[in-house]
Amino acid sequence: MLLLDITIVNVALPSIRRELGANFTDLQWVVDAYALALAALLLAVGSLADLLGRKRIFVIGLLLFVSASLLCGLSTTPLMLNLARGVQGVGGAMMFATSLALIAQEFAPNERGTAFGIWGATTGFAVAVGPLAGGILTEGIGWEWIFFVNVPIGLATAAMTVARVPESERDRTARIDWGGLVSFSGALFCLVLALIRGNDEGWGSALIVGLLVASVVLMLVFVLIELRVSQPMFDLALFRKPAFCGASIVAFSLHASLFSMFLYLTLYLQNVLGYSPLEAGLRFLPVSLLSFLVAPVAGKLAERLPVRAFLGAGLILVGVGLLLMGGVDPADDWTTLLPGFILGGIGIGFINPPLASAAVGVVEPRRSGVASGINSTFRQVGTATGIAALGAVFQSRVTHKLTESLSTLPLPAGARDRVTEAVTSGSAPPLAGTGPGIRHAFFVASRRAFIDGLNEILIVAAVVAFAGGILALVLVRRRDFFVAHGPAPAEAPA
Repeated sequence: MLLLDITIVNVALPSIRRELGANFTDLQWVVDAYALALAALLLAVGSLADLLGRKRIFVIGLLLFVSASLLCGLSTTPLMLNLARGVQGVGGAMMFATSLALIAQEFAPNERGTAFGIWGATTGFAVAVGPLAGGILTEGIGWEWIFFVNVPIGLATAAMTVARVPESERDRTARIDWGGLVSFSGALFCLVLALIRGNDEGWGSALIVGLLVASVVLMLVFVLIELRVSQPMFDLALFRKPAFCGASIVAFSLHASLFSMFLYLTLYLQNVLGYSPLEAGLRFLPVSLLSFLVAPVAGKLAERLPVRAFLGAGLILVGVGLLLMGGVDPADDWTTLLPGFILGGIGIGFINPPLASAAVGVVEPRRSGVASGINSTFRQVGTATGIAALGAVFQSRVTHKLTESLSTLPLPAGARDRVTEAVTSGSAPPLAGTGPGIRHAFFVASRRAFIDGLNEILIVAAVVAFAGGILALVLVRRRDFFVAHGPAPAEAPA
């Protein structure tokens, strides 16, 4: 349900834009408000769960998530929707930070592969089936129901959790690191806001430079706090373990590349190729089904084979898939994306179960809540940063291409700016008072500009995936994983 709520929204964005009068920045925040709240609070609630009990925090977060989902569906303005999405992210953080730890406490290390395989299959399926579910709900009964559907499912899950899930052993000595929470959250907020507003405000403007400087300063403050406090929210000593660094990089890279691209691919399918929400969702099925089928197999094999092989190969497959999606031409149909969708789905299935195992496998069980929170933080930071950064590159390319193509057309005053904003959000405003020749030229130019921007960010996303895959192969080592009697023995050289 948590991951579905990231991708299910993408297919509904055009409908939200029309009904609520949202612009491109509003649409970005529909996704980023949720991801940003998740990323900002995961570390804190992971530590809180180790103190108060993971089951308790999970249930409280689930109820908060359900309440915010109801508010999202009742929203009448973009601001109301984005604020509700932020609250939804707070509840989501409480569940994300505890889910892996709750699973890990129930299984011995040599049995977790199968459990995490099932978890990974569910995760991969949820991320990829989101567009289909979103299409069915948006086209059938309205975009509001992509949020309303969480209410009965969430309440049933809360009742099941209370009745069946055992409470974890608590670390009664743990304390919340408020200084770390405030500085980390502030740094992340400033960074993402700068990335989102950079093109509109100008990268050299006082606002954007100030936000970037503030982000760096707050992050330095965060590091200093974590080094000095006795119970840090983010134990920086974990970065001494290469496997932990590798797992964090994989989480970030996967979400900053393929998962972030789902937004722009959905806009392409719906607003450029003209598919309905349901039709667009159906075309993501290859990603959904393959990630769902591959994940349990990868989870089982990861019990016996090196985890780094799955993480590295998975991200490399994702990178190749993104490159295969590129080179789109205005005359192409969606089948141009199909080979990339197939490889991307297999890559997701390869990554999710071993990544879950690596996330909690490098620490002792009593700290699994924090470890789960850290890995989930990198996932959500990857989503927020990826969407914002790819959006900045995308807007820049579209603006350049449209300025070049429309420079000779006699457009009304201010029309070029409105055209640019419309094209980056995947739509085309009417050009009142212009002849059919100008309207046709605008249509051709805007379509070409969108596709050029899409091709460029597909390459950027592929580079991110390849870099993450290479680092996973280098950093993730079996000897860094925790076992009951200490670190695991060194693995044989690969």
